[in-house]
Formats: sequence, C-alpha cells, structure tokens
Amino acid sequence: MSTKYIKEEIQANGKFERQKNRFTTPFGTKEGQLPVEAGRYRLFWSPVCPWAHRSIIVRRLLGLENVISVGTLDPIRPDIERTDWAFTLDEHHEDPVLKIKYLSDIYLSTDPEYTGRFTVPCVVDLKTKKIVNNDYFNLTKYFEIEWSKFHKEGAPDLYPSELREEIDALNNLLFHDINNGVYKAGFARSQEAYEEAYELVFNRLDWLEERLSHQRYLFGDKITESDIRLYVTLARFDVAYHNGFWLNRNKLVDFPNLWGYARDLYQQRGFGDTTDFDAIKKHYHLCCLSTNPFHILPKGPDLSIWDTPHNRDRAYGTV
Repeated sequence: MSTKYIKEEIQANGKFERQKNRFTTPFGTKEGQLPVEAGRYRLFWSPVCPWAHRSIIVRRLLGLENVISVGTLDPIRPDIERTDWAFTLDEHHEDPVLKIKYLSDIYLSTDPEYTGRFTVPCVVDLKTKKIVNNDYFNLTKYFEIEWSKFHKEGAPDLYPSELREEIDALNNLLFHDINNGVYKAGFARSQEAYEEAYELVFNRLDWLEERLSHQRYLFGDKITESDIRLYVTLARFDVAYHNGFWLNRNKLVDFPNLWGYARDLYQQRGFGDTTDFDAIKKHYHLCCLSTNPFHILPKGPDLSIWDTPHNRDRAYGTV
C-alpha cells in the first residue's frame, strides 16, 4: 500500500489509526433513519476487502440477494493519480446501474467536500443516487435486525437477542486485535508500532485457539455475527497477512482449532462461495504492498487444503 493511501491515518509514533466512517445513518423505522425497502439500495463491495466481504456473507445467509443489489469492484486499483476502486469488471468499465466508472464518483457526488479514502462496503440509495451508509462496523447488524422482514424462510439468527451484549463485546475485541490488528501491523511505520500490533494479533489468536478447543463456533453450536467477523480475517491470513503484513510467527494452518474452524465455515454456503482467494492475492500483493515494487504475484499457498475434512461437526454438533 502506498504512503499516499494511508498518510492521513499514520500517527506521529508510526501507528496506523483507521479513518472514521463518514456515512453512518442507521437503517430503521424511526424518524431520520434510512427506510428499509426492497430494491431501493445497492451495495458496493470488492471481494478483497474483509469489511465488505462480511456484508456479502450476511446478505447471502439471510437471503437478501433479491432485496439489495450488489456492484463489484475490481481487486486491482486503477492506475490513476488518486487511490480509488474501479468498475472494470463490468461492461464498458462502469457500474451497470449507476453508470459510474470509479467508486470516487459516487462519494464525491454525494459529498463534494469529502476528503477521506473511498471505502467499501458502501450502500447507495438508488432513488437519490447518493451514498447513505458506509458504516462497515454496524452494517451487518442492520441487515440482521432491521431487514428481518425480508429474511428468507429458515434464515439463521446471527444476532440472537440473548447474546447481543456478549457478541458486541467480542466483536470489539475482534475489531481491535484481529480485524484491524493485522492492518496495525502491516501499515505500521515504526518498529515499535509494528511489534506492538504483532503481539496484539498473536495473543488474541492464541486466546481464540483455546476458546475454539471446546466448542464449534465462538458462541457454541450456532454461527453468529462474531464468527463472520473472525472468518474474513482468517481467510486472508495465509494468502496475504502472514507474509505481506509481516505476521510471520505462525500461519493459520499452524493453529489446529482455528484452522479446522476456518475450514468448517469455508465449506458452508455463504462463506467459501463468496471467498475469492485469487482476487485477495492480487490486491494485497500487486497494489497494496509497497514491499513488492516488481509486482510479483506469489503462486502459493495450496488452496485445495481449504476443502479437506475438518470434523468439527462430529466433534461439537451440527449447525
């Protein structure tokens, strides 16, 4: 990742501090909230982004595919002066619905004074042609609660009311130590900041390894919001973070319980079928890492191991 891309998020001590979200109006039925309407919104994502990936997993698990449309951005950033995302996977290199070529187009038409990074996921109101939400931290919870009238029959309860306080507490730990922790290491601009983040990540992975030694998922035998948040980082760990972000104490495959847990999720609908390892590798190694000036794409690792038996269903029970 270029210095230009994160310069506003690097502190004087070399630590990476992620920018705040600009569009955070919640979905709901109260005055001032975003109305929940089928067909009104379009979700932009790229399969390389863990924050966006989890919104796609939840969308699929809950059966919202025909309710909220999706636009997919190229994993390779466009060769232009600003750091952006492009719709080069689509015909004419533009989103077929909004007819825009770059994600920045919709950000700047929504707020001409916007100066932050152009991030996914973001939700666009197709009536106003404006971004209404890019709050990746809460977006999936809106899908789980506020969009419940559109859930498919038999949809899983990913955010059960009796566990919400515990899920929120764990989600905060996962965000600071794992989801954003890997970026704190990879984007560090001082040895001290890097080593602090390195210890943060692996201490939490050790803790999670123990937690998953006696239960199938993070909260027992049912998948919750927290499992999705952890999965998207684990899926990227060996193909991107381990070498690209210098998180090289262990690979995911070195943690027996975490590795079995990750494969368990990967082999279920909504997880593996939304995980694009090729796109992830291309993004992180070809346009994200300043340590790869010759743009060499690693051949490995062997991804077929994600389909090997995990046996966690027999050990801890079924979904």
